[in-house]
Amino acid sequence: MSVLRKFAGQTAIYGLSTIIARLINFVLTPIFVRQFSTAIYGIFTQLYSWAAMITAVLAFGMETTFFRYLQKHEGDKQKVLNNTFTVTLFLSCLFLVTVFLFSIPIATWLNDGTYDHDYVRYVRYFAIFLAADAIAIIPFAQLRADGKAVRFGLLKLVNVTALVSINLLFLFGIPLLLEYVPSSRAYLTWYRPEWLGYVFIANLIASLLTLLLLLPELLRIRLRMDRKLMVDMLSYSFPVLVANISFIINEHLDKIAIPFLISGDEGKVANGIYGAVSRIAVFLSIAVQAFRLGAEPFFFSYAKNDNARRVYALIMDYFVIAMVMVMVGISTNIEWLKYFIEGEDAEQQALYWSGLHIVPILLLGYVLLGVYMNLSVWYKLTDQTRFGLYISGIGALVTIVFDLILIPRYSYVGAVWVTVLAYVVMVTLSYLWGQQRYPIPYRVGKNLAYIGAGATLCWLQFVVFDRHIVVGNLLFLGFVVTAALVERKTLLAIWHQQR
Repeated sequence: MSVLRKFAGQTAIYGLSTIIARLINFVLTPIFVRQFSTAIYGIFTQLYSWAAMITAVLAFGMETTFFRYLQKHEGDKQKVLNNTFTVTLFLSCLFLVTVFLFSIPIATWLNDGTYDHDYVRYVRYFAIFLAADAIAIIPFAQLRADGKAVRFGLLKLVNVTALVSINLLFLFGIPLLLEYVPSSRAYLTWYRPEWLGYVFIANLIASLLTLLLLLPELLRIRLRMDRKLMVDMLSYSFPVLVANISFIINEHLDKIAIPFLISGDEGKVANGIYGAVSRIAVFLSIAVQAFRLGAEPFFFSYAKNDNARRVYALIMDYFVIAMVMVMVGISTNIEWLKYFIEGEDAEQQALYWSGLHIVPILLLGYVLLGVYMNLSVWYKLTDQTRFGLYISGIGALVTIVFDLILIPRYSYVGAVWVTVLAYVVMVTLSYLWGQQRYPIPYRVGKNLAYIGAGATLCWLQFVVFDRHIVVGNLLFLGFVVTAALVERKTLLAIWHQQR
């Protein structure tokens, strides 16, 4: 089996499971935007943005560290597994205890200084499922390291299926039961129609179920630490941790900051619109995540091969083409994708749809994020993770400064442009520093040409052709055909190698 076929096969399995899982989860988006007002959906957006930040802290960079040290210490794989899991378990337990002790002041601060018992419950629910998700990180990484992509995918599907099913039970199943079986009211006096908390309870149950299903992997782990190895691993993982936090700042700080920088309901409404519209870009986000799941273990395992750098460059080429195709495809079909965030009435619909014009910008940001993930291989393979800290730190600084300047004036439109700017800076720095320390023969001009062409087509579709779906799809088809013609020689050569 050739290296490219192996990489493509593993990524396809991770990708398929991720796509199916996220698509199932995507079903909830139109349900939520119809069920909750933009202001309530703004709370949902803010809390899940905090969740992303906290998850990065609890993971402590141990996922990347796990794969790196499996390669460096092939004879001590059990020690690597034990050490990385012990770190995430300790941090998760510490986090859980801390949040429960201080849940009231935390909830009051999140709610603009106003005490609300519901917010306290939200915070506690989040603490439990975030701790469960963090504990599951290393067992899931072990599945990827062992090449058990099918089990990995099935567990992810179980998680999201449970999440969706429990949400549907709370939002529709119980109300129907109360309507058609009046006697059930005696047993369901606790039920509150259209309460946001049920969304978080569903997440909590799904996370605990997934952790239970990971029991076979968990039983392989021993809570024993090798002190020397642990110190070495922590020195590697700490820059990764800071880099990951900085990355989350780039990705989610705006959704956290909008309610603080735009006061009152206006801020919550803006956050609700931004969060809902961002869901339309989920397809490109899925592709980037699926690529990361397949690529990270592959990059580490293939690093010792003589032609590794040439393969990394080739992967970048076709990753960029695929991502730009998705970007153009979503943008050209926005006129029917918008019905996924329709709203419960004409007023809510108009509010949600007022943010559609930022979709191409969101998509461009995801393309740049994917490029950065490709580029980041150099500092991970050379044990120079401090550069990940520098790059992400600079990106985070750009995000913080320009969010403070642009969000109060331009709301979520300013926020989305700041994200793109931060990724441009990070991609540029990673490429320049990487070529000095671990040169990879990327085809920069060609990749920039594809990204520029895709961005131009999106601009034409939105500004010149007023989102006309037929014209847009003709543009998309033209782009696909042109890319196929340009790449035909390389694609034919790869095809003949695989036979």
